[in-house]
Amino acid sequence: MLEYVKLILDKVSFDSKLFEKELRKSMRMLVRNELETLRDWCYNRFSGTYCSILDRVFGKVMAA
Repeated sequence: MLEYVKLILDKVSFDSKLFEKELRKSMRMLVRNELETLRDWCYNRFSGTYCSILDRVFGKVMAA
């Protein structure tokens, strides 16, 4: 499932709202260790473009 989520995020990365929507949706599909892997991958891949979205989405999830 993690690889599928990565594929989707890559495909929607042209639009910030769609990217955030799909990222939030992925939070419901993955288990904790997959979320940590996804977080690292997202920051490596998208931090230049979507850092504020990543902080907002992962900040809430990873703090829980």
